[in-house]
Amino acid sequence: MATTQLDATGFKCPIPVLKARKAIRDLTDGDTLEVLSTDPGSVPDFEAFCDAGGHELLKHTRDGEVFRFLIRVSG
Repeated sequence: MATTQLDATGFKCPIPVLKARKAIRDLTDGDTLEVLSTDPGSVPDFEAFCDAGGHELLKHTRDGEVFRFLIRVSG
């Protein structure tokens, strides 16, 4: 299992989720994707993205303006 980091800082909705969807295509079941975003709307966006895609949102944190999402890939 591998962890891949995706820097989507500076992009507004829906770009961070679209970039994550594209990155997940190259990952396998059980891998993790760490996404960095500066869009406050990405919190509900990534919750919905994980629910819809069957992925597990392990955690999300905020450090200043940067939101960090850790997603376990499923499927």
